[in-house]
Amino acid sequence: MSNKVLIKAAAIVSVISGSIILFSTIYPIASYENISRQKYQNLISPLAEEKAGPTLYSADYTKASNWFVGDSNQKVIGLGTDSRVTHYTLSVPRLDIEDALVAIGGEDLSENLIHFSGTNMPGKNGNAVVFGHSILPQFYDPEDYLSIFSTLSKIEKGDEIFVEYDGISYKYEVESMFEVLPTDLRILEQNMSDSYLSLITCVPPGHPLKPRRLIVRAKIVPPGL
Repeated sequence: MSNKVLIKAAAIVSVISGSIILFSTIYPIASYENISRQKYQNLISPLAEEKAGPTLYSADYTKASNWFVGDSNQKVIGLGTDSRVTHYTLSVPRLDIEDALVAIGGEDLSENLIHFSGTNMPGKNGNAVVFGHSILPQFYDPEDYLSIFSTLSKIEKGDEIFVEYDGISYKYEVESMFEVLPTDLRILEQNMSDSYLSLITCVPPGHPLKPRRLIVRAKIVPPGL
C-alpha cells in the first residue's frame, strides 16, 4: 500500500474520530437543553443574565464557593450548626447514589458533596443546600464525586432522597425542579415552615461555561409515612 493511500486513510479515520468525539460532546448538551425547556420551571430573569460575566465563567467549579455570584453568606447568616457533626451521607435511589459523603461547609467538590455553609441541617426547619459536581452524562459514575450529579436531571417529582445525619435517618420527597442563574441567590434562602433539602448542580452537564444551576427541591416525609 502506497504512502499516499496510508495518509489518506489516516486522514479519513481522524476526521471520523473527531466527528464522533464532537458529537458525543455536543449532543448531550443539546439534548439536555431540549429536555430543560419541557420539564423545568424556569426562574431565570433578564436582570440576572446581565450580571453573569467573564469572571463567573472562568471560575474553578470544583470549588463550592465559586458556584454563585454575590454576597451569598448574607442570605443564610445566623443559622446555627452542630460543631460535632462535620459530615453526613445522602442516598438517591433513582440515580444509584448510595451513602455519598456530604461535607458540611466544605469546598472541594472532587472529594465529596458539599453542604453549603450556613444553610440549615437535615431534619431541621429550613433549607439544607447540597452542591454536587457534574460532567458529561456518558461519564456518569455515582461513586465519582466529579460526576455524581451528572444525571440529576433524571429525578422526577415524588422520588425519594435519604439522609443519615448525626445517627438519625431522614426521608425526603422531591417536590419540584427548576433552574436559576448563578446570580440568583433565592435558592439559598430559608423557608422555616418545614424541613427542605435542595440538591444543586451546574447545567447543562458538561457545558464548558456552566451557565445555569439545576435545583431539585425536596420536602421531609414525617416518620411513619
